[in-house]
Amino acid sequence: MKLVVGQHDLDGGAIVCAVAFDEWDAAEASRTFTSRVAPVDPPVRSPRGAAELAGVLQLLREHALEPELIVIDGPVHLDAAETPAWGRQLFDALGGRSAVVGISTRAMPNLPAQFEVWRDEEARPLIVTCIGIDLGAAKVRVRTMHGRRRVPTLMKLAARLARGGAG
Repeated sequence: MKLVVGQHDLDGGAIVCAVAFDEWDAAEASRTFTSRVAPVDPPVRSPRGAAELAGVLQLLREHALEPELIVIDGPVHLDAAETPAWGRQLFDALGGRSAVVGISTRAMPNLPAQFEVWRDEEARPLIVTCIGIDLGAAKVRVRTMHGRRRVPTLMKLAARLARGGAG
């Protein structure tokens, strides 16, 4: 099983959702999972990605999930020298048992063009970073994900479910 995760931040807490899929070109999730991350009192400023990392780890624990691969909305590495971002921290926290593919919709100036994936010729490229899977293989798989536009359908679904769970 593979997962795409999405998170919607609330006042100190968050809703974290995961959509499971088996095939990279799947148009729909085979299952969905949701967890509510409790607010921290008092609120603590943490490094970028710390809340996402905590939320995904909680979701995996609560639902006893052990995916072969996790797709995140964000970077695994910050640059070509593989400076760790929260995706790398997730990989390490899972003991390397799950590969992590990070998809970023915003340009990352420290990453060269080899990390770009074009899914829609008229839009900007997605930035793909990964660990536990070859970069070339990850890019091919992201390119084949279902969706007519730039952002894959399952990524949109995970984000939509997280926002919907906040209501």
